[in-house]
Amino acid sequence: MRSRLARFLLLLCSCGYMSGVQAQLSSNYYATSCPNVERIANTWFIIGIAQNLLAPASLIRLAFHDCAVNGCDASVLLNGGMNNTDEKLSARNVGIGNLNIIDGMKAAVERACPGVVSCSDLIVLAARDAVRFSGGPNMNLVLGRRDSKTASTAAATKQLQGAAISVNQLLSSLGVFGVTTMEAVALLGAHTMGVAHCVNIRNRLYPNVDSTLQQNAVFTNNLRAQCPASGGSPNTVVASDASNIIFDTQYFRDVLAGRGLLTIDAAVGKDPRTSPFVNQFATNSQLFFTTFQSAFTKMTRFKVLTGSKGIIRKNCRIPV
Repeated sequence: MRSRLARFLLLLCSCGYMSGVQAQLSSNYYATSCPNVERIANTWFIIGIAQNLLAPASLIRLAFHDCAVNGCDASVLLNGGMNNTDEKLSARNVGIGNLNIIDGMKAAVERACPGVVSCSDLIVLAARDAVRFSGGPNMNLVLGRRDSKTASTAAATKQLQGAAISVNQLLSSLGVFGVTTMEAVALLGAHTMGVAHCVNIRNRLYPNVDSTLQQNAVFTNNLRAQCPASGGSPNTVVASDASNIIFDTQYFRDVLAGRGLLTIDAAVGKDPRTSPFVNQFATNSQLFFTTFQSAFTKMTRFKVLTGSKGIIRKNCRIPV
C-alpha cells in the first residue's frame, strides 16, 4: 500500500513538473517583454534568404540538429574551438550553414530588447519562417526557451544520425521527440528542401549500385556524374529534388519513383511501417503539412530549458 502511494505521489510530481515546463512556453511569451521580436526576426530572415535561396533549407536543418542534441537549446551555435565543445565540428553537422542569419536576428533583437530573447527561440522562429516562406504550413509555435551554456562535439556525433541509417534507427532517434511513425516520416519530408552532400551518397553508388537505385538508370548515372568515386570537392552537393527551394511533396514522389538520394530515403519507401505514409503524403499535401506541423511542434518542445534553467545569451556564439 505504501509503495503504491509513493509511486502515485512520484507520478503526480512528475506530471506537475512536465506541465510546469510546458506552461512556461507560450505563443505570446514575448508579448510585453519584446512585442516586435517576430517582425524583427522575419526581417532578418528575408535579408538572409535574399542572398541565398537555399538558406531556408539550412535553417530547417539547423532547428532539427539543435533539438536532436540534448534538446532545443541553441548549443549548435556555440563556438568551442578544438576541445570537443563545438557541435559544428561533428561530422554529423557537415554542411551546417547560414548561421549568419541567426546572428543578424540576434543582434537586431538585442538592440530592441536587450537580454530578453533566446537564441534557441530565434532558431525555431527562423525554421518556422523558412517553412512558411517556401510554401509549407504556417505553424503557430510556442516560445520561451532558454539557451544552454555548453556544447559537445561528441554528443552531436552520438545523437545525430548519419545518412545511411535504417528505418529502425530513424524511428528510434525521432521517437525521443514523442512523434508517431507517421510524424517521423513527415519530418523526413523536410528532405524536399535543399541539397545532399556527395559524401552521404557515394555509399549507394560505389563500388556497386544500390539495388534500390537500379530501377532508375538515368537517375543513377546522373548521380555518378555529379559524385565521382574519388576526387572533387568534399563539399560537392546534389539538389534534393527538382523543386528543392519549395516545401512540397516532391520528396515523397521521388522516393516512390526510386529517386531517393540517401539510403534512408529509399528505405522509408520500402519498409511496411513507413511506406503507407510515403504513399499518402505523395498525393496529399495538406495531410503532409498537418502532420509535419504536429511533428515539428513536438520536436521544438523537446527537453527545452525554461524558467531559471539556462541563460539568455547576448551573442549566440558565446555562452554568456
